[in-house]
Parts: sequence; C-alpha cells; structure tokens
Amino acid sequence: MIKTIKNPLMFAFATSFLLFSTAANSFASETVADHRMSVKATTKLERILTDGHRSDGHVARDKYRHPRETLKFIGVEPDMTVVEIWPGGQGGWYREILEPFLKDKGKYIPVRSKSDFPEKVDNVPYGKVDMVMVFRAHGFIMYDAPALDHVKAIYAMLKPGGILSIVDHAGDESIPQSADPKGKNGYVNESHFRGIAEKAGFKFLAESDINRNPADSKKHPRGVWSLPPTLSGSLPFTDKRAEFLKIGESDRFTLKFYKPE
Repeated sequence: MIKTIKNPLMFAFATSFLLFSTAANSFASETVADHRMSVKATTKLERILTDGHRSDGHVARDKYRHPRETLKFIGVEPDMTVVEIWPGGQGGWYREILEPFLKDKGKYIPVRSKSDFPEKVDNVPYGKVDMVMVFRAHGFIMYDAPALDHVKAIYAMLKPGGILSIVDHAGDESIPQSADPKGKNGYVNESHFRGIAEKAGFKFLAESDINRNPADSKKHPRGVWSLPPTLSGSLPFTDKRAEFLKIGESDRFTLKFYKPE
C-alpha cells in the first residue's frame, strides 16, 4: 500500500530530504567508484613512463602490461599511501613506476614475499592506506596460508573507502578452481578471487578489459609459464617458441574493490 503526504509543507520537506539523501549517496558512490586519475597525476605518470629511468626489458613489456591504462583505471594519485603486495626487489616491474610516482607527496610501501604477511607488517599504517595493489602475485591466493587470511589482512590495511586492485592471470571459468586448487598452471579464476574478496568484506567496484588477451587458450604444456616472458619449455628459433610469442603474455583480469565506509 502506498501512503501519500497530504500536508504540502511536509511533502516539500520530504521531497527535499529525499533529493538531498539521493544526491549525497550518489556523490559518495561516485567518489569511490568513478574516480579516475587526475590530469596532474596523468602528466606525472606519462613523464615517469618515458623519462628513460626504466629498464629496456620493462619498457618492452608495456604492450602486454599496459601500465598507463591500468594505473589510470585504478585511479592512483601522487599523494596517496599505496601498498604493493609482493612487488619483487628494487627492480620490481610496477615498483619501478610507482616508487617515483609517489615519492614526493605520497608513500609507497612494498610488502615483500619474505615478510610476515598475512601477519602484521611493521611498516604498514593499518587502517590508513589508500590503496593496496596486487600484480600477478596470486600465490597468496593459492599456495600457502588460506587465501581469506591474506585478503582479510589487506582489508585491515585499508582505510574506509580504500581501494584493492588486482591484475592476475585469468583462469578458464568453464573449469572450476577446485580442479586445480593449488594453481599449478599459474592461473586463478576471476570468480574464485571475487568470492574471496567479498567474503573478506570488500565490495566489488569495477572491472576492465585492459589486460585481456583472447589469444590465450590457457592450455599450455607448462601453464602460464609457457608464455612470455618466461617461455619455459620451448627453445629459441623454433616453431613452438614462435607460437607462444605470437600469443603474447597471459590473459589477465583487472579488478577493483573497495572497503565500505
């Protein structure tokens, strides 16, 4: 049953309140969900990508890893506190971009694979981090402690409204993750990670096809490691090597989640 408001003043008040509430909720949603990199940040990123400080090997992989488009989609800004999970050493691929991008006004915090993560990491300001990024580091989803423990640890790092972004080798969704629970082929199903993230408390925000590769069948003799850059199991200058080079790097999902306010 629909009730009507007969008093014009009450109706006007109710209408104004509804419009204000709707606008406020819409603004809050857009603040989190629709944020994209600012013009200043985009200019700075462009300079870092082209200033010559990056290794030639890393630059050669831009066509596969799409750092410009990926970071713009994630929406990172130079004044943010950003944690990267398992970035490698000083020569880590995204670390080589993010560290100079954040060094003046922001903060870049690498959480190395040799750290105590998912136990508390000393140099991370828990509850105050703007973004946590994961790039092709899905071992924590598959190999060691329960994945939920790791994702809950990321949740604890972030401030309310903070962003978790992940780019990873996308498994074949027609094959359940239970068929390869240890991820021996190097792929992880997007639906599998989404389920873990949502169970940890995250809300799904957005996805992108930036890092998709439809040429990747995901059926290779040595899994994802048959493809570039590893090219395991094929010899140079052979037809098999040429086949994997033609495919290129793996098909990858690119996702954003947020920690509710």
